[in-house]
Amino acid sequence: MRRIILILLIFNIHFAFQNAAKAQVGEYRNALALGVNGGYVLNKVSFDPTIKQGYHGGASMGLTLRYTCEKYFKVLCALQFEANYAQLGWKEVIETSSDTYSRTVNYIQMPLLARLGFGREEKGVMGFLVLGPQVDFYLNDRDKRGGEWSSETLASRPNHVTQQYDLPIQNTFEYGITGGLGLEVNTRHAGHFMIEGRYYYGLSNMFHDGKSDPFGRSANGTIVAKATYLFDLFRRK
Repeated sequence: MRRIILILLIFNIHFAFQNAAKAQVGEYRNALALGVNGGYVLNKVSFDPTIKQGYHGGASMGLTLRYTCEKYFKVLCALQFEANYAQLGWKEVIETSSDTYSRTVNYIQMPLLARLGFGREEKGVMGFLVLGPQVDFYLNDRDKRGGEWSSETLASRPNHVTQQYDLPIQNTFEYGITGGLGLEVNTRHAGHFMIEGRYYYGLSNMFHDGKSDPFGRSANGTIVAKATYLFDLFRRK
């Protein structure tokens, strides 16, 4: 079911932009912009059985490429591709002992986004919405432990869930859906400056999820706050 949802989302984005280009109902645009992005991510992993967590914080940075193809009434339509490095993972809340545990999991993330902009196109402020599929490629991970970490403290964990501590990341390819809202300041010569917030919902798991595996679900859920700067490679109406 998760794969079907992702395939349908990709198809709908492609179909919508292909039909818009063919129909030429709106005003034609042909603009390509390139730039950099950076920000901060707060991540939790949705485990089944449940593991109590706080948000794990980390950095995010990468490249952004945006192609603007049409202005439909007052909506500026574009496709946006990113290649980002992100520090995800989880931070456990352990209430039964003084033990502490967190794991940082590093990824290369590649979202393909449909982007709808509302506001001033060339000089001024524009609001925008982004939505689309995202694939993640696992790079490496590291954990951090504190407290006593004895057999007694491990035995006191809720539901005796401790398999995650020594379990390596098993799925190096992940996928999901991301979307968000933001503001862009457009200038005629200095480029485009953006701030935005997003949420990423993982549809795949970092650990195997078969009947004999310890977790039925282990998917990332990420809040992203980021800033982006783009400059125009070319811009034609």
